[in-house]
Amino acid sequence: MPNFSRVGWKTYSNSRYEFEFLYPENWQSLSVPENNDGIGFISPQHPEVEIRGWAGSFLASELQGGKQNLKQAIKPNFQTKQGIKGTLLVEVTSQRILMTLTLSQGQIKYYWQGRCNSQNFAKYYRLFYYIAQEYKVKSPES
Repeated sequence: MPNFSRVGWKTYSNSRYEFEFLYPENWQSLSVPENNDGIGFISPQHPEVEIRGWAGSFLASELQGGKQNLKQAIKPNFQTKQGIKGTLLVEVTSQRILMTLTLSQGQIKYYWQGRCNSQNFAKYYRLFYYIAQEYKVKSPES
């Protein structure tokens, strides 16, 4: 893992769902949704490269009718430095590559995502992975 100490960092903190993640200080923020569920940032060198973080509450129907699907779909393969287990998936589409972190705490699902075109993925993979490791939930369940 490269040393990211040369990167200037800022922290995005979400007051609604109480999560936070690092982002490079020179990245530009996208507009914040009215519901304040998260935010996105883009690279100044490559505007097609984005990181996003958001959260949302489980719906009652997901908790009741979808329990079996949730158990099958969510198989933790990743752990943040804070100790929260979740899934980290890399999806390749025809135009982009997505790295998505999904964490569940109580009735809230947290998401973080790095997006870029396939030409830039090798350059940004380690940055995306580092940010995912540093993702924090302010009030994790025990």
